[in-house]
Amino acid sequence: MIDVVDPEMEFSVAEFRRQARGLIDDRPDSRFLITGGSGLHFRALVDPMSFAPTDAALRERLEEQPIEDLRAELAAADPTAGSHVDLANGRRVVRAVEILRLTGETPATRAVKAEAEDLRRFVAEVEFTAVGLDPGEDLDHRVDRRLESMRKGGLIQEVESLRGRFGRTARSAVGYREIADALDANTDLDEAISLTARNTKKLARRQRTWFQRDPRIHWIPWLENVDDRIERVLEVLDEPD
Repeated sequence: MIDVVDPEMEFSVAEFRRQARGLIDDRPDSRFLITGGSGLHFRALVDPMSFAPTDAALRERLEEQPIEDLRAELAAADPTAGSHVDLANGRRVVRAVEILRLTGETPATRAVKAEAEDLRRFVAEVEFTAVGLDPGEDLDHRVDRRLESMRKGGLIQEVESLRGRFGRTARSAVGYREIADALDANTDLDEAISLTARNTKKLARRQRTWFQRDPRIHWIPWLENVDDRIERVLEVLDEPD
């Protein structure tokens, strides 16, 4: 799943699941190593997760409407919508209204489906063993060091060469978004790198919280020596269930 999409293409979680599960289903006797990615992508791969239809033209129209109007539409159809959808997140509100208009399903009706219950109970669709490396207290410094390494490796030049081709998915990626905005506005790239670092740290904390809710993950402490980390992970993978 590396180098499978051009920058111009939108690549939804639903499409990720379709392609990745296709690889797994085509090789039922193989073992796969899943590494990286967001919590949502991980769960879309191993858990029962279907996706409501989308309509690009409708989505575009909804994104042009005042968010207050969309919240009111949701509330009129489902007074409990705020219990299921983050109403402060405009993207999630737009998606909820899109689903409502296309299917008639409200956040409440979707929340009581058997699939939703299985998701809440962390009932897997694909057997797996998951190991999480707790980032520890040095996470922010590691983010800074990694970003500096990426900058020296040509991150800004990469964004500059690709930004004319960015579709919605690529344009929204942390790092690409901040640097592309700075290049478009001809503003300070050092500030863009600093903003990227801040946003990366926020994203890392959100993902850490997401993964820590999953009781199926075996957490091990961060070990500075990479060989020690590998050895500890292999020990977990070899442990009987």
